[in-house]
Amino acid sequence: MKIEKIHHVAYRCKDAKETVEWYRDMLGMEFILAIAENHVPSTHAPDPYMHVFLDAGMGNVLAFFELPNSPEMGRDPNTPAWVQHIAFKVKDRQELLDFKAHLEAEGVEVLGVTDHSIFHSIYFFDPNGHRIELACPDPEEKAMLETLDAVKWEMLEEWSRTRRAPRHADWMHRKELSDVT
Repeated sequence: MKIEKIHHVAYRCKDAKETVEWYRDMLGMEFILAIAENHVPSTHAPDPYMHVFLDAGMGNVLAFFELPNSPEMGRDPNTPAWVQHIAFKVKDRQELLDFKAHLEAEGVEVLGVTDHSIFHSIYFFDPNGHRIELACPDPEEKAMLETLDAVKWEMLEEWSRTRRAPRHADWMHRKELSDVT
């Protein structure tokens, strides 16, 4: 048995129409499907919803549920806002900078470009409060990924024992964090 790929990723939204329009206008995603029911198919619970699907490129689908009868959306107060996010790959640094300029021109507050060595990212929030990352590969990505692949199990084992950051890949964020270390 083997998973083929992610079919779709679903999040909750405050307003399905606003969400579809925002992802279309800000990130160029095409609206591909809407499903609405008054009962949840899996549980049969009476809970009306609108389920919208967006084309996130190359067969990837991003979906949202609007749930008008549920309490207002919230976040896990024990998880920092930067942790839970969805990241989308863009072609290169110029595309990343073009998105940054476009988003900022539309009034979206953008953090970054952040240098992760193997890739470079910008971060922002959608109108529902979900953190979004756009990432482009570094030209030297392949060699750096090979280096990281060679130490991944050692790093995981050390973390599991100590719950402290192993130093095997501290080179990745050395430039980005030079002013805090």
